[in-house]
Amino acid sequence: MTGLVYKSTGSWYTVKTELGETYECRIKGKFRIQGIKSTNPISVGDVVDFELETDNNQESGVIHHIHDRTNYIVRKSVNLSKQTHVIASNIDQVFLMITINNPPTLTSFIDRFLVTSNAYSIKTILLFNKIDTYDEETLNEVKYLAHIYRKIGYECIGVSAVTGKNVDKVKALMHDKVSMFSGHSGVGKSTLVNTIEPELNIKTKEISTLHSQGQHTTTFAEMFDLSFGGKIIDTPGIKGFGVVDMDKEEVGDYFPEIFKLKQDCKFNNCLHIKEPNCAVKQALDHDEIAFSRYRSYVQIVEGEDEHYRTDTWEKE
Repeated sequence: MTGLVYKSTGSWYTVKTELGETYECRIKGKFRIQGIKSTNPISVGDVVDFELETDNNQESGVIHHIHDRTNYIVRKSVNLSKQTHVIASNIDQVFLMITINNPPTLTSFIDRFLVTSNAYSIKTILLFNKIDTYDEETLNEVKYLAHIYRKIGYECIGVSAVTGKNVDKVKALMHDKVSMFSGHSGVGKSTLVNTIEPELNIKTKEISTLHSQGQHTTTFAEMFDLSFGGKIIDTPGIKGFGVVDMDKEEVGDYFPEIFKLKQDCKFNNCLHIKEPNCAVKQALDHDEIAFSRYRSYVQIVEGEDEHYRTDTWEKE
């Protein structure tokens, strides 16, 4: 039998067939997919083949084959830095949810996520959530960030699950597509999903006032069918995003504004950091490239942690 993985709990997988039948399945043996050493060999969105078996009058499935993935979102595991975690696979688009505060989303996190989605050719749309809670100064910050990302080709939408602002616009983009929602804990993923499809009734929690961080309400990634066509993947909140399997020479290819200029550099192998006659650094000096984006690029190339100290990154 063949089915689509709707939920992964680490040891059991909820698989749905084309006929709409749902089975709880487990893995047979070990899987190694496309050379990835992953903490989760099977992810939500995978198409799998499985066989049914009966144990103690309980029918379940055993997965023995995974179909090739068209794409996936992968990051370094938090506790096992040498291993990776596949968040979801076979995705049409990702909505990356961003909040300026409550909790804050760093540009380094946004840029690392975009580099990964760009590497696997997954369209990513930036959703600036909770705009109904922002004062004028914070709204100006939203507009500034949106300007940076729109300039390099990303669609940016200001949304509010509370007031419903632009929810219909997001819903229209999701029609007949597999859409993944991602972001830090507390940015409002589950609340927005519930606004888009109220019948799902996904659990939500308040922000922790002690650390201004969200509490994990979605423990495992899970896919849901949408009444208006398409599917949605709700994912656990992500604290950090480590870029996986990327040579430093290719990082710039996934920054659109850097890729556009690389041919104008003096050296073909220019890393845009210390080399002379670098078109990227010249564009940076003329404010044609956002400094936050260049900072993220250098951090990834040099293998730095995304939680940088801003005072060590003053522009010379």
